[in-house]
Amino acid sequence: MHEPLTSRQNPKVKFIQKLMKRRERDKNELFIIEGYRELKRAVESKISLTQLFICPELFLGSNEDSLIAQIEKSGVEVFPCTRYIFEKLSYRDRPDGLIAIAKQMQHKFSSIALSENSLIVVAESIEKPGNLGTILRSCDAVNATAVISCDRCTDLYNPNVVRASVGTLFTRPVIEAHNQEAYDYLKAHGFTLIAATPHATEFFTEIDYPGNIAIIVGTEQLGLSEFWMQKADRPVKIPMLGGADSLNVATATTLMIYEVLRQRHAT
Repeated sequence: MHEPLTSRQNPKVKFIQKLMKRRERDKNELFIIEGYRELKRAVESKISLTQLFICPELFLGSNEDSLIAQIEKSGVEVFPCTRYIFEKLSYRDRPDGLIAIAKQMQHKFSSIALSENSLIVVAESIEKPGNLGTILRSCDAVNATAVISCDRCTDLYNPNVVRASVGTLFTRPVIEAHNQEAYDYLKAHGFTLIAATPHATEFFTEIDYPGNIAIIVGTEQLGLSEFWMQKADRPVKIPMLGGADSLNVATATTLMIYEVLRQRHAT
């Protein structure tokens, strides 16, 4: 373990701060993982880490040391930081003393392990990192097969995606693709395409979800594009009984995939 970092002018400190910007993440094919739970899931999922920065003064529990030892044993350099420096590196109001730099994942469609009744969520042009992270967290909760992020607006490696997903970004394949690529893959593997839209006539609880199912959700402001509206096998809606005409996209996704889970557990 190295000597503590004490200066904001240290090149390693400056590099982490650069990685807060999307263009630097993309240029270096790296991203930041902050937080104990997020980092633990990254290690369990064998995400490749390059460096770890720690501040024991900020640790929230007693399990950090064993996680750090595990990471250090794998050959990752560990850099202690003073509290002042770590708080400058953190994007959280209450940092917990762990920040890692990791290599970006390069999931392809070939990395999806299909089963007899696979469930994939297609998220088109999701704008807000928190919504994308929450969708990933819900997909992990129902053990969805994969997530396809189409025509991305939000960078998958935005620190707020990692945070909102609580590390579930690492627990299943997340593929970035264009709409046509996603459609071709899904139809080639026999998926029924279920489009979430307030313009449908059927409620999402009124249909069956047998076989391979893809739940398709769209941008927060405009909903699904014409591409998916035309390609979908079945458009469905969620009841809206008040003044609002739509739900938050992460909430809508969670409702729909839990209905798939409910039906499959009931049979």
